[in-house]
Amino acid sequence: MADAGDLYQRARDVAEDHGPAVAARLLQRALRRLDLAEGPTSTENGDPEALAVRARILISLASAEAETKSLETGLAHLDAAKPVLARMPPESERGTLQSIVGLQQAVVYLRAGRLAESLSLFDEHLPKVDRDTGDDRRLLTANLLNRAYVHLLMSDPEAALGDLNRCLELAVKYGHRVLEAKARHNLGDRSQLVGDIPEALRHYEEAARIFEEVGPGSLPRLRLDQARAMLTAGLAEEAARHLNDAIPEFRRNRVFQDLAEAEVFRAAAAILDGDFALARQCATVARRLFVRRRNVPWAEVAALTRLRADALEVLESGRRPPLRLTRQLVEHAGQLAELGLRDEAAVARLVAVRLHLRRGEVSTAEELLARVPKSRQTTPVDHTMLRRLCRAELAVAQGESRVALAQARAGFTELSRVRDRMGGLDLVCGTAVHGEELGRLAVRTVLENARGHAGARRVFAWQERTRAQVYRYEPLPAIDDPVLARLITEMRHVQRMAQQNRLESKPVGAFEQRYGKLRREASRLGWYASPWGRPRPVSSPEEVAAQLGDRVMVSISAHGDRLVAVVVRDGRFRLVRMGSSVGTEEITKQLHADLNALAPDHLPAPLVSAVTASAQKRASLLDEVLMGPLADVIGDRELVIVPIGSLYALPWAALPSLRGRPLSIAPSATAWMTANQRIRTDLVLLVGGPGVPGAVGEVGTLRSVYPEAMLVDGERATSRAVLDALDGAGLAHLVAHGAHEPANALFSRLELVDGPLFAHETARLSRPPEQVVLAACELASSHIRPGEEALGFAGALLASGVRTVVGAISRVGDRAAAEAMSDLHRRLSSGISPALALAESTAVDPLRRPFLCLGAG
Repeated sequence: MADAGDLYQRARDVAEDHGPAVAARLLQRALRRLDLAEGPTSTENGDPEALAVRARILISLASAEAETKSLETGLAHLDAAKPVLARMPPESERGTLQSIVGLQQAVVYLRAGRLAESLSLFDEHLPKVDRDTGDDRRLLTANLLNRAYVHLLMSDPEAALGDLNRCLELAVKYGHRVLEAKARHNLGDRSQLVGDIPEALRHYEEAARIFEEVGPGSLPRLRLDQARAMLTAGLAEEAARHLNDAIPEFRRNRVFQDLAEAEVFRAAAAILDGDFALARQCATVARRLFVRRRNVPWAEVAALTRLRADALEVLESGRRPPLRLTRQLVEHAGQLAELGLRDEAAVARLVAVRLHLRRGEVSTAEELLARVPKSRQTTPVDHTMLRRLCRAELAVAQGESRVALAQARAGFTELSRVRDRMGGLDLVCGTAVHGEELGRLAVRTVLENARGHAGARRVFAWQERTRAQVYRYEPLPAIDDPVLARLITEMRHVQRMAQQNRLESKPVGAFEQRYGKLRREASRLGWYASPWGRPRPVSSPEEVAAQLGDRVMVSISAHGDRLVAVVVRDGRFRLVRMGSSVGTEEITKQLHADLNALAPDHLPAPLVSAVTASAQKRASLLDEVLMGPLADVIGDRELVIVPIGSLYALPWAALPSLRGRPLSIAPSATAWMTANQRIRTDLVLLVGGPGVPGAVGEVGTLRSVYPEAMLVDGERATSRAVLDALDGAGLAHLVAHGAHEPANALFSRLELVDGPLFAHETARLSRPPEQVVLAACELASSHIRPGEEALGFAGALLASGVRTVVGAISRVGDRAAAEAMSDLHRRLSSGISPALALAESTAVDPLRRPFLCLGAG
């Protein structure tokens, strides 16, 4: 019996770190040893200790094999434990073990999705356990946690909070670190249920730190729930990475319920990314796993995920949806409703509504939409936005454009409430994915009815409402976080070591892996350390027109496969139809490639001639498509251009009609307005990073232009010194190698003496510089995020409060950069605006000086 007891304890210990499959094998061995030691009739002898050991083994085996085999197998082990307990004397631990059987049965039902039965058993047995005043209250603590999870799955956040708070109190009091981590994990689930994503991510990260300290067994499940939160915030790529890490662990440990859930969320991430084939594959795998486990509710959720992928692919293709698919969604909605899956049933009906409308079946769509219940406090934001989209699309189909726009306006108000609670620039930006289709519908609706000045003004107002989001937040002061500071310091060290190894031709793979892990951890901390900032109101058309003065603003949108622009000049608004959006995007990519090829200083003359001719031809084509229709409207005025995503990479100054013309590129009219309201300061900062070749790296030469400038170069150019000098600067000229991080703009970086300076660190300057010039790299590059919002190092600076950023959007040669910077600063020092100074500086050779003025100009 001692051997069996030892195996039982080992099985309990390994279950946390190695999963139920390993635990089940050990428990089966323990059961066999018990039979060998005492014979097949041992339970009839009435030895309380032997009976207790056998009962505990069966109870634990029920949990392990319900997970790895089937619900029926697990319940059979619990049934086998009951007669064993009946033979124990009343004065033994029989009563406690009988309660444990009931609680374990509740857990098995929980994992199988039989929530009402599970809750009933918890309510029956937890009061009995609560009366047991044992030394460590572990049993009570663990099952308060389990009941809280049932409450969460039944969308009862208040009941869950009560259990979780008491669970956490007991876990901390009695030193149950693993249970404390699980309680914090479930508090994250509870915050996610009520829509507080930053708070959810904070709880998840606190739980992760404990799991990493005491044993990583529960980390894959934690990563799964973090991925769910990221999907709510529109971070599909980051969610997919978490799930791709967790899925092999679930498969290795044979944790099939968690594996199947992870496949469902991996499918959801693929849908957000538009990869419908992958979404179908993951949803199919998930459904097969759930069916094998007899988990009907989750199997139906997986089936809905596959149907959504099919439907969205049809809607994006523009094809007429097949009637079969519409009927499947309606039938599936009924099945989900019968299972009590209210929100999922609503989604199935809403997707079916969109298909009916695409088929022209307006009355059927209206009847089906009327059957969708109202949103609740716990309804996810993507479901809420889908409902608004359906109502707006129905109104458009019925010819009620005002009703459609009212639905869009209400939807963006609801989305803004969610965004305003987000922490970190990426969460604020990513959430926009849930409003993209509604925004496109609103702009399309006003465009189709736009006539004259009033119509163009309405289009402009809706452009701003749908795009002026990330850059309308006022950054808040930094909140000290020692963990984040430690991660940033280590990232800087790892990056510097990797750079040294590259220079010495040594391997860097280990450093790159470590850096990636640190960056992901730091990103997660940034999502909840504090909200990004206080939201400012979207600027009105009249406010923008008044602020422009003699300048002209061109705000561009896509309408189908065409581009349209609202031109604001002298207080008037005018709508101008432009060329093909698809053709323009392709030519922009080709021109960008030409400029990169043309950048090196010492190219052979024939190559320079050939590439220049190609670039000039493409620039002329773009000029004809984009600026030709605008020529009569904009005249020779200074321009403020608000582009769509694909045009952020366009070297506007290279277009023939814009050569030498002052212009600035702004993410939105609201962002441009905000940038124009900053206070000027005179302090000039010149920063020279390590390893920048040629004259461009000799920042000291600019002291002849700015005799009073602060110079930080050579060994003094550390990240701390540069950050301190940036705070309160009027003009900062930064010369350093750098890297653009498409996945997370806040970790784009400048390379300094002690390692990288991250955009994340500049985002919390109390007095950000008025103007920043990025002289020697492509840090004006951007990654286009949901809602046509461009993010990169330059974008992070603008969002952080910098008024104007000058930078290159393609490669630039050392000599060309040095000459352009010298010309630029001579003009800036004379007091003219950055837009005018840059226009005159780049006009000399716009193809080899691909600098843009971003922000206010």
